[in-house]
Amino acid sequence: MPLDHDATSPRRPMKGLRDRFLASREGSAAIEFAILALPFFIMVFASIETFVAFTGEQLLANATDTMARRIRTGEITAATSKQDFRKAFCEEIKILMPCSASEAATPDKLFIDVRSFTSYADIPKAVPITDGDLDTTSFKFEPGGKKTINIVRAYYRWDVVTDLVRPMLSNVRTADGSRQNYLMVATAIVQNEDY
Repeated sequence: MPLDHDATSPRRPMKGLRDRFLASREGSAAIEFAILALPFFIMVFASIETFVAFTGEQLLANATDTMARRIRTGEITAATSKQDFRKAFCEEIKILMPCSASEAATPDKLFIDVRSFTSYADIPKAVPITDGDLDTTSFKFEPGGKKTINIVRAYYRWDVVTDLVRPMLSNVRTADGSRQNYLMVATAIVQNEDY
């Protein structure tokens, strides 16, 4: 004679155990948080990094305009050394983009091109990128004198930290592929005053 299953017995059939497990909501919030937290925080950090990078780009543009204004008014001339100009530029951007101690002598992140031209038609129009990297071979520091047309171009290699936005934000890489950066570009063209 088969034994009847006692309803008060703690043992229940396996099908009931599975149904109870799936129906149980104890700890579900912790599991849901664990599943959703990583993508959420990646998106938050990527948004913050994108915001900071674009803020840095605006800071670079303002510094370029400030230094071009100093050239236009004769505060900075050909008698100013390239290192002094670079130090002054670093002072303008140091709140968000600090230059290293050797940055004034040996550019690593900040690259500046200052040249004068006789006509606006002679001014270069493209960013000098060769093989996916910034080509600095033509960069000079030669501000012109009175009434000359001058261009100040500043390039800053911004290191991208969040891997999620690196493929979308990075636009240059070193020739050996070891560094992948977001290249910030700022340009100002001025005609010097008759100082």
